[in-house]
Amino acid sequence: MQYELTTLRRLQKAELEILEAIDRVCREHGLSYFLDSGTVLGARRHGGFIPWDDDIDLGMPRDDYERFLDIAPAALGDRFRLTCSRSNPHQAALFSKVMLVGTRFVTDETEEAGFDQGIFVDIFPYDAVCSEPNAAKRQRKRCMMWQSLSYLYHSKHIVVPHKGALGAAEKAACRIAHYVVRAVLSPERINRGFDKVAMIAKGDPKSEMLMASSYAAIEPYPKSMLLPPTIIEFEGKELFAPADVEGYLLTQYGRTWNQLPPEDQRRNHAPKELYLGMDS
Repeated sequence: MQYELTTLRRLQKAELEILEAIDRVCREHGLSYFLDSGTVLGARRHGGFIPWDDDIDLGMPRDDYERFLDIAPAALGDRFRLTCSRSNPHQAALFSKVMLVGTRFVTDETEEAGFDQGIFVDIFPYDAVCSEPNAAKRQRKRCMMWQSLSYLYHSKHIVVPHKGALGAAEKAACRIAHYVVRAVLSPERINRGFDKVAMIAKGDPKSEMLMASSYAAIEPYPKSMLLPPTIIEFEGKELFAPADVEGYLLTQYGRTWNQLPPEDQRRNHAPKELYLGMDS
């Protein structure tokens, strides 16, 4: 589906409500978070959402992330629901989501996995990266491996990089891999493997870099670029962003981060089914 402008704006308002609830819980309990990826790009470039964007991403240092998982179910209130792959065997993404109760955001992947997904905000744990370069490469590769295995476990219809005959062969290989992964692994085993390698550098006193472990293909950031978070305005609200916003955006998006992309590259995540609820 494609969004009508009024529908997209209602979706953004619902996501902003979730974000404000997360911000409230973090402030009440002294937890650090920061706007991540396109969300902080939107805050810096547009003062809020990228006009065509339809999601919100947050990052949290691992210790704060674990505390949030413990605190949030009670602290968020009945209007919101926290889900993560550890507790929900139908969730392929190895991070957490806070969803708005009474809404639906259905994609082909969530439908196939049996994942009851509402309108959501994503929360990514940020982990220390091993200080030794070869160990850091292994850590990142294994994080990517476990996340890929989780996606293969939950869906046989994986987006592949090529089209034509090569793309067809890649899709066939993914379908075979799906059944193999389901035969030898479980969601619990995948989560244990991922958590072990993601947090392997937790006790490394020389570690100076942090990475979003669920997206370990993205280059890690210096800790000082992310922490302590700084204040930024997003849709008229004062929220938290990486310590060095422009350095982060330059690292993530390159020197053209402040330029609008061509219209044919302005993509979002429009679902196959969207229900905004009675109050949105």
